[in-house]
Amino acid sequence: MDEHPNAAVVRKMGEAMMSNDPQASAAFLADDIEWHEIGRAEPIRGKAALADRFMGGVPPDWKITGLEIHDIIANDDHTVALGTATATRGGKTLTYRTAEIYHIRDGKVTARWSFSDDTAAINEFFG
Repeated sequence: MDEHPNAAVVRKMGEAMMSNDPQASAAFLADDIEWHEIGRAEPIRGKAALADRFMGGVPPDWKITGLEIHDIIANDDHTVALGTATATRGGKTLTYRTAEIYHIRDGKVTARWSFSDDTAAINEFFG
C-alpha cells in the first residue's frame, strides 16, 4: 500500500530538516504556519518568524543531531508522527520521544504541535 501523501510530506520535511537545508525545509511550510514547540507558551506564527527562530534565535551550541521516525499515521485532515529525537548542547546530549501532530493543506504544513515524554527535561536542556 502506498504512503498517504500527508505522511510523505512529514517524512520528507523531517529529512530536509536533518540535512540542514533551510530552503528544502521551508518548501513544506505554509506561509501562515502556526508552529507549537514543546515548553513554549506561544506558537511561532508565520514562515518568516519560524525561519528567524531557526536561523538566528537558536543558540549556536545546540542542535538536533538525530531523528528516528517510528511511525507516521495520516489521513486527509491530520498527520501524527511518532519518533525519537537526539539533541546536543554544550557537550551534553538529550534523547527524547516525541509525538507531533500536523495539519497539512495542499502539501504544506499549516500547523504543528509537538509533545514529549519528558517536557521538564526538554525545558531544562534547551532553556
